Amino acid sequence: MSNSSSIITVETLLLDGYSLTLDDVVRAASGNVQLALAPEARERMITSRRLVERWLSRREVVYGVTTGFGELASVTISPEDVATLQENLIISHSAGAGDYLPPEVVRAMMLLRINALAKGYSGVRPELVEHLVDVFNAGIIPAVPEQGSVGSSGDLVQLAHIALALIGKGWCMTERGAEPSALVLAMKGLRPIQLQAKEGLALINGTQYQCAVGALVLARALDLADVADVAGAFSADVLRSTDRAFDERIHRVRGLRGQQIVAAHLRALMAGSQIRESHRTNDPRVQDAYSIRCMPQVHGASRDALAYVQAIIEAELNAANDNPLIFPEGEHLEGGNFHGQPLAIALDTLAIAVAELANISERRIERMVNGALSNGLPKFLATNPGLESGMMIAQYTAASLVSENKVLAHPASVDSIPTSANQEDHNSMGSIAAWKARRIVSNTTTVLAIELLCAARALDFLRPLRTSETLERVHSAIRDVVPDRGGERVLYRDIQAVRILIEDGIVAALGRSGWNSSQL
Repeated sequence: MSNSSSIITVETLLLDGYSLTLDDVVRAASGNVQLALAPEARERMITSRRLVERWLSRREVVYGVTTGFGELASVTISPEDVATLQENLIISHSAGAGDYLPPEVVRAMMLLRINALAKGYSGVRPELVEHLVDVFNAGIIPAVPEQGSVGSSGDLVQLAHIALALIGKGWCMTERGAEPSALVLAMKGLRPIQLQAKEGLALINGTQYQCAVGALVLARALDLADVADVAGAFSADVLRSTDRAFDERIHRVRGLRGQQIVAAHLRALMAGSQIRESHRTNDPRVQDAYSIRCMPQVHGASRDALAYVQAIIEAELNAANDNPLIFPEGEHLEGGNFHGQPLAIALDTLAIAVAELANISERRIERMVNGALSNGLPKFLATNPGLESGMMIAQYTAASLVSENKVLAHPASVDSIPTSANQEDHNSMGSIAAWKARRIVSNTTTVLAIELLCAARALDFLRPLRTSETLERVHSAIRDVVPDRGGERVLYRDIQAVRILIEDGIVAALGRSGWNSSQL
């Protein structure tokens, strides 16, 4: 009898500072990826580090290297105190509040900071970045509080807590909770790193908190755009709506890409439905309510907005957002690439775009459960209306989440509170925009899950008629996790089960089957 062991292949993601993608971030955040530095990135870091060391030897005035920080930039630091300055920076800036961030967000932050430093404009030693890579690859998760960033001068607080773990003076999350980072590093065979000139500043000057949250939220939002089309098409069909409003000619003459994509998607999703054919010639309605008829216009506007957000996020994934920046021709330039305003506005836009997907979805839910609007479906989709309440309260829950989204959709980017004795007198609040967007995406996932549950139950009442083959597969996927044999049900578990279908990408994948928006 021979012994054999299974070999687990772990993907290695090579970071060069220039080629990171949204999909890379999502995969690495899951914890199933190892990181490595590209050789050319190491060479660039060596070149910029030599410049920093030259300036130190000449006692040149360089912000954050031989001076204090923020409003204290006019204070000159002696050469023997340069290393202490960097460690003090990390300790003093580790002033976060609130719950610790989930592991996937911390992994994404670490990945993005490594990639930014790999560009070679920060003047750090390659050994520092390699230490951060080793910490990531060891599965160590620094304990990082979610609150405290104002989105300018970088996400200083959150990045400082990561740096605090690297130097052995912070905490890391383990199965036992938060433990001292020096202990966790030692358990993984790693030692704390001692910071040198410029390195503490380089670890915390960046937009990696808001960008990490934003990238993960954006990936989910792009999926939700497809899920919203699936849910909307399903609702339209069981409500016996016309598909004439999705005719390609209507949307071509307006010329908006998102609108044309949604119309094409809806046509594909509803193609071949027996329900549609059953009322094509004898339906007295000329047109449907806006929540059905205007799906291409509403969902399409959200898609166009998400395309803008994607362009900003994907640029920031590979951005140099340190200060000062070290250029290979031998110059240091003090600027403001750490300012989060581009991300803040983009993430506020994402929040509004996704909130609208929930807003219109809830109106379709209402039409399915309202006996006066449902075109013959039982009141509240109950088997025995009166004795049973059916999906009545599911619509309440959707309404509650939509109302919460409306509050959260208020933009964070229009607010600013000055910091650092008014030296930093305009802040982006981009981290708040990111966190609000995260909550809105979660709420919208639940609303769409409720709409899919309602549409699936409505289809059961329309049997033996069949919807399109694609929507039948969606119905089957729902029934696999939510068997419905009539009678009242505890809807919380049903909603959660369909949420998981959405979060796992199953609904979006079914909706894309045989359809490709890039062909439009």
